[in-house]
Amino acid sequence: MSGGNFQWDICLLTEPRFLNRIPDNDYIENIFRDEDALQEALEKYNLRCTRVSWDDPYFDWKTARISIFRTTWDYFERLDEFLVWFQKTRHLTTFLNTPQLIEWNLNKSYLWDLQSRGIPVPSGFYLTAGSRAELKELCRLSGWKKFILKPAVSGTARHTYRFSEEEVNRMLPIFDTLNKSEAMILQEFQESVLTEGEVSLVMLGGKFSHAVRKQAKPGDFRVQDDFGGTLHPYSPDTEEIWLAEKALQQCPALPLYARVDLIRDKQNKSCVSELELIEPELWFRRHPEAAVRMAELIMQSIGD
Repeated sequence: MSGGNFQWDICLLTEPRFLNRIPDNDYIENIFRDEDALQEALEKYNLRCTRVSWDDPYFDWKTARISIFRTTWDYFERLDEFLVWFQKTRHLTTFLNTPQLIEWNLNKSYLWDLQSRGIPVPSGFYLTAGSRAELKELCRLSGWKKFILKPAVSGTARHTYRFSEEEVNRMLPIFDTLNKSEAMILQEFQESVLTEGEVSLVMLGGKFSHAVRKQAKPGDFRVQDDFGGTLHPYSPDTEEIWLAEKALQQCPALPLYARVDLIRDKQNKSCVSELELIEPELWFRRHPEAAVRMAELIMQSIGD
């Protein structure tokens, strides 16, 4: 499959913090184990692979046939810079997932798109940047007792806050500062996150591959391992798999890879808390057969 003017068939996109292995750093080692599994599966098809930081000023993107977003986990902290790079580079290499999906998934307003198409999501409000929305009044009108506030473009629980109706005044200056420049989301906090955690279904080619359950450490609500969250094996039921597949069917196009995060609402029904199409962790180190499947799908995309 190699040939043409390409030096690399596959470029795995990362960011500066994750370019090199660091001794005794389990977090970065897990990243490399995941990407090693995918790279090895791709190389069995005689595809030439490399890893590059998306912000590398010296890399010639015309030399990469396909560029796959993997651990670009700083894009939401450098959004303006990322978007300039993205718009320039999309014409030089083929992105997976596609630019159409990346643009749609960048902003969590996609949750309201899903909701309008029959996908259950947590109750919430979308507050545009500079909206001068009255947080206190919204909290009162909602009738909720506990809340989650977070930016519409974010990851790894950046500026994500949980608070009760008694703590609204404490949140007002934080909200006012953030909302001056960022769209924000106000959602009802779902207590099931504390007891059951969050379930992540990895989807390849629109079909279920494998799943994990993420659990926050005692006293916290954030399930990410950055904050002490833990990872556990999980076997989803047919309802959860059906919901994940249905959610992907509502996307602008079918993603080659995706992660659908589910939580339980107050009625103990599954709802989509996040739909990750850009750079989701896929846990190939736990499920190497999934790396093989993803390599197959990438080969199919090259042949199309």
